[in-house]
Amino acid sequence: MESGSRPLCFVLMPFGTKPDPSGAMIDFDAVYADLIAPAIRDADLEPLRADEEMAGGIIHKAMFERLMLSEYAVADLTTANANVFYELGIRHAARPYTTILLFAEGWRLPFDVSPLRSLPYRLNESGKPANAAVTRPKLTGLLNAARGETTDSPVFTLISDVKPHEVDHSKTDTFRERVHYSQSLKERLAKARRQGVDALTALESELGKIEQQDAGVVIDLFLSYRAVKAWGKMAELYEKMAPPLQRAVMVREQLALALNRAGDAEAAERILRELIAQRGASSETYGILGRVYKDAWERAVKDGDAAMAAGKLRLAIDAYLKGFEADWRDAYPGINAVTLMELRNPPDGRGAQILPVVRYAVERRIASGQADYWDYATLVELALLAKDEKGCRAALGDALANVRETWEAETTARNLRLINEARAARGELAGWMSEVQAELGALGKRASLPV
Repeated sequence: MESGSRPLCFVLMPFGTKPDPSGAMIDFDAVYADLIAPAIRDADLEPLRADEEMAGGIIHKAMFERLMLSEYAVADLTTANANVFYELGIRHAARPYTTILLFAEGWRLPFDVSPLRSLPYRLNESGKPANAAVTRPKLTGLLNAARGETTDSPVFTLISDVKPHEVDHSKTDTFRERVHYSQSLKERLAKARRQGVDALTALESELGKIEQQDAGVVIDLFLSYRAVKAWGKMAELYEKMAPPLQRAVMVREQLALALNRAGDAEAAERILRELIAQRGASSETYGILGRVYKDAWERAVKDGDAAMAAGKLRLAIDAYLKGFEADWRDAYPGINAVTLMELRNPPDGRGAQILPVVRYAVERRIASGQADYWDYATLVELALLAKDEKGCRAALGDALANVRETWEAETTARNLRLINEARAARGELAGWMSEVQAELGALGKRASLPV
């Protein structure tokens, strides 16, 4: 059966890599790709999972439609993710049957759902499915059995006089058309992103009213503008978004990043400070705030304002440190903190204490199988800071092999330049340090955008 005509199966689950209560990391993207999605396709259904960006901390109209109108649903209850449980409650209230539950072995289900039939699966030491070939057919079997319309919702099981709401067939067909339209748009966005800002702007003009578009498409366009450094376009698009999407934490963080890059550091700082006041410490929010202060420090240095530069450098180090302390597993704010400590004159002695912790954090992420460009770039900086030429060159090769967007390599080359300039001023610069900086900068500029 062609994918466009298969019944839709919506997947409720966390995204990316998340910790369980013991601190072990679970690769939910691998759970989806290796276990859940293939099992759904084997049942002759079409898997449908919201994008990570689409979640964004909000429940929006498109999400409600997916929960209520998809013919089937699979919910992964591992880690008792609050969004997943909220979505499952909506699903159980809307659909008496065709909802399948699963969870990772070793995870104790909360009391309210523990009596419900759920399929366990095993994880290996990397947090990925350990027995996917065994569990996939079991999940497929449960989905096939669900075609018999056996009631699985506790709402309809325990309250006998509750009647399911019959959804008009035309509404379901319209929903399906919009799903495929959104998927087609995202493919066109990927192509336009490779072509540049003009192609993205042209595609945006075709969308009409942005506030009425699927949130996943809008976020994809938002981040596509980021990929081509169209900071002003990001700010303009934000103003056109629906209010719930504007309030999403990720959207506000990325708006602050764009405003800072566009030269409005004051507005960027205000947004980030408001997020911290409202949501508490976050490695991502503090990481972007650190970048705002870091850019301000560079401007002050360029203007010859030594007092301002010293103050902004202290603020940048403080923001990055708070970000790293908010989540020791996130090496990004940590590497920026130790790098800026090296730039002080004399260098900040705390850098030597923090550096091994940052290295451990990034090494554990690489060992989990989830490494990307930034992880290897972090190892490049750590090795440079430790004056380890062999380790620096080895990490450089891995970083260059994982470049996705030109600005990534350019950002790292910029950090290396700052370290080298500080060391040159102290008479500590070795020739190989400049060579690594130049190689990363030159190759980064020639890196292609993601396909």
